[in-house]
Amino acid sequence: MADLDVLRARFVRALEGVRCGAGGPDPSPYAANLLARWQEPQRHYHTLAHLTAVLDHVDTLEEYAADADVVRLAAWFHDAVYLPDRSENEERSARLAERALPEAGVAADRTAEVARLVRLTVTHAPAPGDANGAVLCDADLAVLAAPPSAYAAYTAAVREEYHFVPNDAFRAGRSDILRQLLSLPRLFHTPHGEREWEATARYNLTAELEMLSL
Repeated sequence: MADLDVLRARFVRALEGVRCGAGGPDPSPYAANLLARWQEPQRHYHTLAHLTAVLDHVDTLEEYAADADVVRLAAWFHDAVYLPDRSENEERSARLAERALPEAGVAADRTAEVARLVRLTVTHAPAPGDANGAVLCDADLAVLAAPPSAYAAYTAAVREEYHFVPNDAFRAGRSDILRQLLSLPRLFHTPHGEREWEATARYNLTAELEMLSL
């Protein structure tokens, strides 16, 4: 179970870090709104547990980021809007950031960077030299390198989010996603991700694809 007080404090630290001492309104209502979104009933994988994991992975990778607190705010917003039957979740999440962050006292350039990073999670394909993008994408995909039991729990939670999709259609769609991921020259873009997660993630993806083909 996620600790809401700890998560709230983490949001406040990231927001204050991005404000750079400029001040602004009380962060609490913004944290409360985001926490409520991450607890919506349609979520089974994209939950507070996922948010916490992504934030933890950003902490692990922060040395590679150009602006780690901007990446942390992008993690908070990257699935803030999430409806499994909709395809524009990332865009709607980015627009939420573009509305909320200026009101919360974040400068225009950093708001734009948060929104850009959120939109990047559509492809998880940061350009060469995109340090912030590499950190967020690696943090978001780190679950692919989870130990077997955790990876199984992840795949089960994803299936539950798409409970409305018939089994054959889900297996076909999920298999396509796995093949697309495996076809990428690299899944991870930070030195840590490439060193620590790449091989395990490819093993997990290959094993899941084989299971789906049975």
